[in-house]
Amino acid sequence: MARYPKSLNFLENLIFVWFGFALIITVAGSSIQIPEWLQVFGRSHPLVLHFPIVLLLLGVCFSFVPAIEQNPDLKKLAQFIWIIGINFAGISVLAGLILSQEDYAGETLNLHQWTGWAVFIIAAVLYFSKDYSKTFLKTGSLILAVTVVLAGHWGASLTHGETFLLAPIIPEEPTQTNLAEAEVFKDVIQPIFQSKCISCHKEGKVKGKLRLDNVKEMIKGGKSGPFVVGGNLEESLLTQRIHLPLEEKKHMPPKDKTQLSEEERTLLTEWVKAGAVLDLKLHEVDSSSSLFKLASLRFNPEPVYSFEFADLDQVSELNNYYRTVEPLSPESPALIASYFGIAAFDPASLTDLEEVKEQIIQLNLDKIPLTGIDLSFLKSWPNLETLRLNFTQLDESQILEISEIQTLKSLAISGNKLSEKSIEGLLEMQKLRQLFLWQSGLSDEQKEKLKKGLPRTKIEFGYDDRGIIYPLNQPKIEQEKVLFKDSLEIKLSHPIKTVEVRYTLDGSEPDSLESPIYQNPIWVNSSGKLQAKAYAKGWISSNSVSSIFMKSGISPRDRKLLSQPSPNYKAKGIETLFDQVKGKNNHTSGEWLGYTDEPSWIEMELDPSTKIKNIGLSLLYHESAYIFPPTRVEIEFFENGSWKKIINEQPRQSTKIKEIRSDLIQYKVENRSPEKIRIKLYPIASLPSWHPGAGAKGWVFVDEILLN
Repeated sequence: MARYPKSLNFLENLIFVWFGFALIITVAGSSIQIPEWLQVFGRSHPLVLHFPIVLLLLGVCFSFVPAIEQNPDLKKLAQFIWIIGINFAGISVLAGLILSQEDYAGETLNLHQWTGWAVFIIAAVLYFSKDYSKTFLKTGSLILAVTVVLAGHWGASLTHGETFLLAPIIPEEPTQTNLAEAEVFKDVIQPIFQSKCISCHKEGKVKGKLRLDNVKEMIKGGKSGPFVVGGNLEESLLTQRIHLPLEEKKHMPPKDKTQLSEEERTLLTEWVKAGAVLDLKLHEVDSSSSLFKLASLRFNPEPVYSFEFADLDQVSELNNYYRTVEPLSPESPALIASYFGIAAFDPASLTDLEEVKEQIIQLNLDKIPLTGIDLSFLKSWPNLETLRLNFTQLDESQILEISEIQTLKSLAISGNKLSEKSIEGLLEMQKLRQLFLWQSGLSDEQKEKLKKGLPRTKIEFGYDDRGIIYPLNQPKIEQEKVLFKDSLEIKLSHPIKTVEVRYTLDGSEPDSLESPIYQNPIWVNSSGKLQAKAYAKGWISSNSVSSIFMKSGISPRDRKLLSQPSPNYKAKGIETLFDQVKGKNNHTSGEWLGYTDEPSWIEMELDPSTKIKNIGLSLLYHESAYIFPPTRVEIEFFENGSWKKIINEQPRQSTKIKEIRSDLIQYKVENRSPEKIRIKLYPIASLPSWHPGAGAKGWVFVDEILLN
């Protein structure tokens, strides 16, 4: 034991060496160039840090053992363990500070760094004041133990995620997103990032200055460029890196990490190819695309029914002006029966459905007066899963009959007053997964009783309208095509049948007073832009939804490009602008002319007898891919031997990144007969400061010119 004093003296002095180096890195780390050999030392931090944790916690335990003070040899051993632990703590702090210079940042890093410093300093203070006071030593040891645990917790959060420690005891919320509600980014793409990418690109650890745990940060990209450029696989860092050979240094994920599956790689690639839209619903994706086919497999598939198909002629005969009976899908034998039209309803007609009762999985009788009608026959329908009886004036006995249907998974009886006995009947429906009880006259106590009695059922009670106002969702626009010859039918719909849908056809924002109310399908015979909003008393109006419609125009006698598009986006040249084919919402589809270095400049020669009233320009906007509205539109007419500029306007510019979309700019030209027309579209020269690519050149994309 005689060798301990000299060793202790050396180790005590060594503490101040680690303290000095660590202080220099802490104060001036950002301005110091760390050599590569020292980076190797920094990366030993995860290895070294286990030694101080064990040794210091062992030293803490020794502080509470009185017998150690009575035994000189044990006392020297405890002292030696303390000093070794403190030195390893100093080494760990120094290595950690060096490692933190490699793409680590954020609040979690700061917490881990300063608690690590605290462990080093508290341990050193306790060691050098060990003979000062036993109470001080014991109190300080407890503080040290807590600080060690906190430093370890935040270190684990950096490497494994914030919920790593408590994940086994935190119950996971079950997610049951279905295909109709799924969003491509949130429900398909983001989970891939979370499982394969987040560990290196998150708050606290930001490899390549790229964060994927925050959408805004993801859009900014990293130090090597934009993470995704919608529709451009070559410029998107994501698709560049995931397709590199595994041996390449820049391949992502790194070869020592869990790799993307072939399906995941394809999903990411197809998402970028489709525009990398952040709020795109899966059902809006082309069902024939690889993106839809692969993504749709991740959600609850349509149920497979084993019963036989009903006779098609029989089903057809059941359809009339007050009732529809239709398949769940073309490939499914399951049927959905719906009644509408109160005046036309005949209770006896319900018995007609007995012929196909085996195939009916859903019956819709919303707002049909059912008072006094015997509904017991529904108990014999073997596959009835969904029953919609909202606002049908049900009485207590009818609700009790319904509660005995054993196959029901979803029941909607909103707008029917429920008695205490009716509630007892509903409590017997333990197989229900959804129960809708809006405006059912229930007290808070009755609602709580239903919640407790049906714990596995999602119950919707609606809202009580006591100062809480909810926004409506957008109306839905249905139109067969965008480009048409003579006329086009457009339909609007909304899932809440009582709302007012108001619309405009000139691209202006609809209002709740002056804009026409949608009642019947709209027929249009000229180009324009429809905007629609939903309104209802007690609700916030919906956001507007828009759609363009374009009437095919006059074909010029001759046409030519006075400026050439980018070689990557040249489509079919000048013919692209007059082929009567509307380009898809994807600038890589080969149907668009793209310009960035110079304006798009087109010249057309017309028949002298042609009169022009309106000029329309079909454009594509996608801010994520640097595609903006033109900064200026110039239109010139050649009349009476000279060129005259008749349009010189600046379209409204984008103010934020939105989804990829088509737009139509129209100009009225007073029924003129020019010999020639020139149109010039100027791309934005410098992207605005709010854009991740601020200062870069923008693009103009055009696919049709409409002369009417």
